[in-house]
Amino acid sequence: MPSPYRALFTAPGTKGFSTAGFLGRMPLSMMGIGVVTMVSQLTGRYGLAGALSATIALSAAVMGPQISRLVDRHGQRRVLRPATLVTLVAAAGLLLSAKFSLPDWTLFVFSALIGCTPSIGSMTRARWAALYRDTPQLHTAYAFESVIDEICFIFGPIVSIGLSTVWFPEAGPLLAAVFLGIGVFWLTAQRATEPVPHPREQHTGGSALRAAGLQVLVATFVATGAIFGAVDVVTVAFADEQGHKAAASIVLALYAAGSCTAGVVFGLLHFKGEPARRFLLGVCAMGVSMIPLQLVGNLPILAVALFVAGLAIAPTMITTMALVEQHVPRAKLTEGMTWTSTGLAVGVALGSSAAGWVIDAAGAKAGYVVPAVSGAVAVVVGFLGYRRLKQPVPQRGGVLKDDGSKGDGDGGDDEREQRRVA
Repeated sequence: MPSPYRALFTAPGTKGFSTAGFLGRMPLSMMGIGVVTMVSQLTGRYGLAGALSATIALSAAVMGPQISRLVDRHGQRRVLRPATLVTLVAAAGLLLSAKFSLPDWTLFVFSALIGCTPSIGSMTRARWAALYRDTPQLHTAYAFESVIDEICFIFGPIVSIGLSTVWFPEAGPLLAAVFLGIGVFWLTAQRATEPVPHPREQHTGGSALRAAGLQVLVATFVATGAIFGAVDVVTVAFADEQGHKAAASIVLALYAAGSCTAGVVFGLLHFKGEPARRFLLGVCAMGVSMIPLQLVGNLPILAVALFVAGLAIAPTMITTMALVEQHVPRAKLTEGMTWTSTGLAVGVALGSSAAGWVIDAAGAKAGYVVPAVSGAVAVVVGFLGYRRLKQPVPQRGGVLKDDGSKGDGDGGDDEREQRRVA
């Protein structure tokens, strides 16, 4: 590992919460695609499979920010453990309903409850922010987290699709649930690096989403998430049409590998320009990279096209986290980070559902129109919101006023005092 990344782990506890966070994040890439594979294996209905995946994503979009808001107020341990227990019970119900061919409505009910899954990436990023706020190491830490995300997306689909196609249909989602339980309970056992909850008076002013810049990021990420959701579903169907359904996991892994490669390099660089401009360039690159998918005719060409497309993902995600810090009060940082994940989740739901219906109606190759349109929408939204992103709010510990600006006062000293007392 390059030295800037090694330097991150000189702080006590960083290796432990990073490893736990990695395990807890594996379901992010395994559960949705695992449900798609499981349901398509058992029923052959890609429309239903995409709708269930969309239900999980939409439920997570609703529940995720609420869970993270509670985390900012009460701490990770007190909130994440009960939320995870709900998710694990719901996952068990979904697998049993699918296995025993219960009515479709039971699948949707349990899929909705799986949305209680906490945003583990936001939790680990919040721990890095508490350790390295206002230092160059935080950029590297966010890059490292983005690389971890992509490693999950490299291996998660391979494991999930592979187990569900080779072993038994429910195997992929089952292992995802196991990873979630181990990761969350291990992460929350590490109290020393857990961010200190902020006092109730710092949580007035409503949701972090009232920040104008965050609204732009979330809206852009809805379209970006639609790209990801559509690509996942269409790629599985395309590989199935080619007679190599299990190969979809390898193709999707290369998509993530492109992002991982770019993320490692991006984390070694330090930029002086506006992050808003880098964000817009990244969104444009993601949108343009969807155009060649309309021309693919076989899996090898698709794999190359997706690897190239993946190169734009991690740098955009890393820059997004920097922008969240600029536009969201510190007392609402976990919630703010989760709102970006929520935007992605909503987009994944829309993209996977739309792609499923297009596949059922016109075939897998036609489904790649969905990520192309989603990429164009992301670019348009990014340009329309660019001026807002160029106007960050001064980063102090205050709260959002009614006009979306922050109050006075530096919450950093209060946080440090709470940590010292704790």
